[in-house]
Amino acid sequence: MLLNVARLRNPNVVMWWAATIPRYGHVMLCKYIKEFLLIVWEYVVNVNSKLNTAILYTFTGRFDEAAQVLNTQWILLYVPVYLYSIWDSRRVAIDLNKYSVLADMSWTSSEINPITFSAFENNYLDKRKPWLAIFWSLITPRLGHLYVNRLPSGFYILIWFMIALYFSHVLPSIHYTF
Repeated sequence: MLLNVARLRNPNVVMWWAATIPRYGHVMLCKYIKEFLLIVWEYVVNVNSKLNTAILYTFTGRFDEAAQVLNTQWILLYVPVYLYSIWDSRRVAIDLNKYSVLADMSWTSSEINPITFSAFENNYLDKRKPWLAIFWSLITPRLGHLYVNRLPSGFYILIWFMIALYFSHVLPSIHYTF
C-alpha cells in the first residue's frame, strides 16, 4: 500500500488561515522555513509598531490613544509581506493539490523526483511566471526572490531594505502626503 504524503487541501481555507494569522497557511502546507521567517518578521513588526496595543485601545473605544501609540513607520512595512503571505499560501496549496492528484493517479519511478518531503520543508518542481516576480519586487523589493524560492538572499536583502526604509522615514512621508 502506498501512502501519499501530499494531500488535497482547499486553497481558500489555507488562504483564510494565512489571512487570520500570517504564517499559518505555510504551516498547513509544511513550508516551515518560510513560516519561520514570517514568524520572525511578524513579531518584529508587531512589537515595534505597537499594533496589539492599538487594537486594544480601538476595542475599548479609545481611538485617539490608538492613533498616538501606533507607529506608522512599522505598520506600513507589515502590509506588503502580509498580502504576500496570503497570496503565496493559496498559490502553494493549488500547486501541491496538482501534485497530490498526480501522485494518486500513478506511482512511477523516474530519474527526476518532482517532489521531496523533509523535516524542514516540502520541495517540488514548479514553473514560475517572471512577471509575478517583478510584480512582487515592485511592491516590496525582494518579495520576488521569495516567490522564486530564493529564501536566504530574499530575506537577507528584504531585511536590509526594511531597515533602510525605516530610518529614511519614506513610508510615513508617503502616508502624510496622502
